[in-house]
Amino acid sequence: MSFSTELIKGTLRTIILKLLSNNDRLYGYELTQMVKEITGGKIQITEGALYPTLHALEKEGLLTTNIEYIGKRVRKYYHISKAGIETSNQKTSELADFINTITLLLDLKTLNA
Repeated sequence: MSFSTELIKGTLRTIILKLLSNNDRLYGYELTQMVKEITGGKIQITEGALYPTLHALEKEGLLTTNIEYIGKRVRKYYHISKAGIETSNQKTSELADFINTITLLLDLKTLNA
């Protein structure tokens, strides 16, 4: 079972920023595979969701890029900026607080017991 696009859409920026803050650099496909592997396939990020988000984060100055040529292929690597690290920390904290609040609101501790 994978999570709905609606749930993923609301957390995608935070996921990308957090993964890039934990890694020196990643390219798009590498990000999608890392998310898939870490979540056991429960979260699968499509190219249609990933690349517009990466481009928006770059435009906002939260990511930087560099291009490398591997044979005839071009690979664009993403790096998190200092502002991106600060935003990642804020968004991660905000999401953790939101999850705790939803857990209380939906009385999930009782359901999991």
